[in-house]
Amino acid sequence: MTSQTKNTRYIAQAALIAAAYTVLTLLAAGFDLASGAIQVRFSEALTILPFFTPAAVPGLALGCLISNLITGCVLPDIIFGTLATLIGAVGTYALRSNRYLCALPPIISNALIIPFILSYAYHIPGGIPFFMLTVGAGEFLSCMVLGQLLISALLKVRGRIFAED
Repeated sequence: MTSQTKNTRYIAQAALIAAAYTVLTLLAAGFDLASGAIQVRFSEALTILPFFTPAAVPGLALGCLISNLITGCVLPDIIFGTLATLIGAVGTYALRSNRYLCALPPIISNALIIPFILSYAYHIPGGIPFFMLTVGAGEFLSCMVLGQLLISALLKVRGRIFAED
């Protein structure tokens, strides 16, 4: 495979992941689950994709950025929410040798960063420890439960989707 073909594949994968993240976030927003003290972004299940391809790292960050812009998030959320997703994606890529451990970085980064956004940018009552618990629980459902189901499904079709040759 030529270098140009590899670059094209990388960009296409990143763009598709960004689009899927955005669509799934908008779906969660329709159920009022994309933001707030209790959030389960279905799109966060995609944070396991760096397990398969490094193109997922910029794809997830871009998808989060676009989602936060479209759903009307405040500037600190746009910046630091996207940063939390980027940190999680980089961590997932770093731990890609273990399918279970790779789901932890997005859970941890979001559980540590998002509560401060909820408290200081949105002034939602409840307190940072409470938000760490609720955001962490939502991330666990999205990343560990849905993410592991997604890994299992993608492992069956891996060569057809994430071919690296």
